[in-house]
Amino acid sequence: MKRKSGSPSFDQTLELLRANGFEVTQYTGVAGGALVSKHGVGAVLVAAPKGEESAAAFALRPGTMVKGEVARLLDRGFQKFMKTTQYELPATASQLQAIHAFSEELKQLAGAVDLYNESLGTTSDVYRYDRLMGREDAQPAPARPWELAGGH
Repeated sequence: MKRKSGSPSFDQTLELLRANGFEVTQYTGVAGGALVSKHGVGAVLVAAPKGEESAAAFALRPGTMVKGEVARLLDRGFQKFMKTTQYELPATASQLQAIHAFSEELKQLAGAVDLYNESLGTTSDVYRYDRLMGREDAQPAPARPWELAGGH
């Protein structure tokens, strides 16, 4: 006799999200992806590989919805930005709070792993600090003191 799994399937997870006020639609940019949104924040979910704790995995992490697109959170050191394919806008405190609340609720309902550092606040998708831009090119080759210079 076949045993029933304790965790819901991907489709059951999407139905659970719909029942809790999330809007779930197909996402054409990712094969088998579903755009999940609520209160101006969205994420793209796909079925998780077998053996994972949760039935759903992020194809696009949570971000503010900008003209129907999920914006990625970009950290530039001095400020966070919402970046889409066309726009880059400064992130407001209310947007960051909305992303954090959305992420926490989505993880709880989907049964995803909730990491401690992510529960403290919003984490960015990309970190690009302006003071570090180009630094890797300006580095000289490391000195090799064991090699003799000048033929000695």
